[in-house]
Amino acid sequence: MGTTNSSPSCPDIWELDNGDFAVVGRDLTSAYTGRLPTDVSVAPDERIVIIPRVTLIAARSDIPHA
Repeated sequence: MGTTNSSPSCPDIWELDNGDFAVVGRDLTSAYTGRLPTDVSVAPDERIVIIPRVTLIAARSDIPHA
């Protein structure tokens, strides 16, 4: 993508050794908590992380279908 570097403001997504995915993005939990659909909740150990659309679209080809 050319948008990831050592800057502390670079969003990214990558696959971990166990098959899970890690996401680096902006923590906007407090800004979005009151705007969530009624059937969505955020546990105390969770955060709402926003990543730019371009980051997820770029990762799409690397995410397995199954």
